[in-house]
Amino acid sequence: MQKDIDALPGERWFPEENDFGEEIEKYWGSWGVASEVSQLKAVLMRRPGKEVENFSYEEVRFRAPVSAEKMREAHDRLTDCYRSYGVDVYYVDEQRTDRPNAFFMRDLMFMTPQGAIVGRPAHPTRRGEERYVAQALARLGVPIIKTINGRGIFEGANAMWVDSQTVILASGSRGNEEGLQQVRLELERQGVENFIWMQIPYGHAHIDGILNLAREDLVMVHAPQVPYDVCAALQAKGIEVIEAPSRTEAKETMGINFVAIRPGLVVQAEGNPRCRELLEKKGVKVIPVDVFELLKGWGGIHCATGFLKRD
Repeated sequence: MQKDIDALPGERWFPEENDFGEEIEKYWGSWGVASEVSQLKAVLMRRPGKEVENFSYEEVRFRAPVSAEKMREAHDRLTDCYRSYGVDVYYVDEQRTDRPNAFFMRDLMFMTPQGAIVGRPAHPTRRGEERYVAQALARLGVPIIKTINGRGIFEGANAMWVDSQTVILASGSRGNEEGLQQVRLELERQGVENFIWMQIPYGHAHIDGILNLAREDLVMVHAPQVPYDVCAALQAKGIEVIEAPSRTEAKETMGINFVAIRPGLVVQAEGNPRCRELLEKKGVKVIPVDVFELLKGWGGIHCATGFLKRD
């Protein structure tokens, strides 16, 4: 009689086929963003380090020479403000010493409900900063769901949440078609259904210098540089569009480049009285912070802040 040989066992190991987003808090931590205005809980920042101590401001497109100490003091005022409203502040501790723009964290990452998209800066004087952002995110346990690659160019300030289903994506000198398509595909995978396509005008860099939400139903724009179709799309969603009353405040003192702590409460660079007055007339509480030395890099508070968690 032929000997009976036991069959080889099967796999006996079956995958748990659920959505990654359902497990972030269990395995990674409490991270995720799908809004520009909901309650801000955690941010990633870069306190200016050795990279701002000795550099040519013209080469990196700063508007004027800076004081490293004053930059750090301004940055500390901003992070102290965040902490006073219960926001956890985390830092990119390591960075290249030849990258004085590296404190502009929004450019280097864009946060989604399921993790961070790490950007690829456009200008060679900034390229490489993103490596250290990725390093900091990994150290914190923030999932990195995409790193822009190939010939893609994308800076996080050229994407903006309107609501959990709607994102503005902007092309221009800081975001090309390949980079934006990489972002779009990742957001679609997470369930984003609506995209508002925006073209950044020549001579400008990012969305958040010319358009920003103060509440779910209120957006401030620099009217001469925001396309009509973008404003119309926002109005169609029930969002009131208000125009920054001062070109100087919009372009020089970054009056639109504020950060919402929660709907109707924003942190704005000090020195923007006309933008502040208009926001307050619309029921928005404005917290002014002196960040003048940071503004010399042609960016503001929103540019300097990488969102990690909003409720």
